[in-house]
Amino acid sequence: MIFICTVVISSCTSQQGNKELTEITRWPDGKTGAVSLTYDDGTVNQFRKAIPIMNDLHLTATFFINTGAITGSKYRGTFIGRPVKEIIKETATIPTDSSNYFERSSAAAYLGLKGTLQYHMDAGAMLDAGHPERAYKKIDELYAKVRHGDFPRLAGKSYEILDTVDVSWDDLRKYASEGYEFASHMVTHPRLGSLDEPNIKYELEKSREELLTQLGKRHTFSAEIPFGTENKMAMEYAHKVYPALRNGMPDPYLTEINRGRRKQPGTAKTEYVQWQRGAVRRTPLPMMESWIDTTLNHKNIWLVLVFHGVDGIGWEALPSELLRKYFTYLKSKEDDLWIATFGDVARYIRERMNSTVNTEKKGGKITVNITNTLDTTMYDIPVTLKTYVPSKWKDVQVVQDNRETTVSQQRDSTGYYVLYHAIPNFGSIFLSKR
Repeated sequence: MIFICTVVISSCTSQQGNKELTEITRWPDGKTGAVSLTYDDGTVNQFRKAIPIMNDLHLTATFFINTGAITGSKYRGTFIGRPVKEIIKETATIPTDSSNYFERSSAAAYLGLKGTLQYHMDAGAMLDAGHPERAYKKIDELYAKVRHGDFPRLAGKSYEILDTVDVSWDDLRKYASEGYEFASHMVTHPRLGSLDEPNIKYELEKSREELLTQLGKRHTFSAEIPFGTENKMAMEYAHKVYPALRNGMPDPYLTEINRGRRKQPGTAKTEYVQWQRGAVRRTPLPMMESWIDTTLNHKNIWLVLVFHGVDGIGWEALPSELLRKYFTYLKSKEDDLWIATFGDVARYIRERMNSTVNTEKKGGKITVNITNTLDTTMYDIPVTLKTYVPSKWKDVQVVQDNRETTVSQQRDSTGYYVLYHAIPNFGSIFLSKR
């Protein structure tokens, strides 16, 4: 997996004073910005209500799903560690501290009792917020209540989960065939930064293995650690398993403004800005539309929209009619905005920033080569090339790997050019006058 890369966007050669230049456009087809629709948790109305709306408008999206909650999954919630009875007994005499917090927090949902999961969630939020002593106290409170018998037993279950999604892998395979991306939101939606190493690895690796088995390698590219955490330990583990995290990526040319931050994207000077916005029930439609307008007013913004519940099911559930209005507004801007899955935008950006482009003119033909060292089984998005051509080339034939297309000449302040798609590492591209 490649995270930090050498940036070599383009190079060129010149013959007899004629500037022959090829560059990779910042966004496909020279568009102004990019937008990704993303959904967390995989609650059922995302599929029953939101997907039909997006299908009507010919939009796509990424769903970050809890794989262990899906009907037919091999890997369910599991505690990796000592018998929980040993842990419970130990808490009676040894207070929680940095040496045992992560084991105890990991076990919290697997005590066979109803109501214990919330203590893991609350403690994890405290730890993520930089208050470890409060987190330790919360876990001590949990186990004191467990020893006192304050929680009812779970009927027929050994662990608690947040939600069931009422969807099967057969359903998801159908949606994937329609162009939707399914990505990891872990196995059980834990506070990943409050798990110990064996349980962190289980959540990350088994979710990936389930996606690989059920949907294929393409759906093992993206992930979102639950709660939008930026916990350093959790991120370090996750980056070893998934090439692209919505929580954050270490690419030096990408500024990330996660949805809890107020920083304005226009102040960032990097080549790209991933700007996350999350609509909740109180968010007015004009504000949601303003996020799209802001993206249009700059050249480097990747707007990542985050949704959860739909029509009463899931966290901060939005009415499907509001989504229809919003998505219709987004669709009206499609000429200027690239609307694509989270994974495909991440792929395009990395391909552009990792690729070397060489251009050479001989006789009546221009030859372009674009190469990079990325894993071609993961990074396979065609990029848009912009090549300057002689003024007399009104229509240009473009050929790569015996695939031929014709594009029309355009003009900017530098000269005459054509835009066309090409696949890195897929052989030379030949341009000639039609």
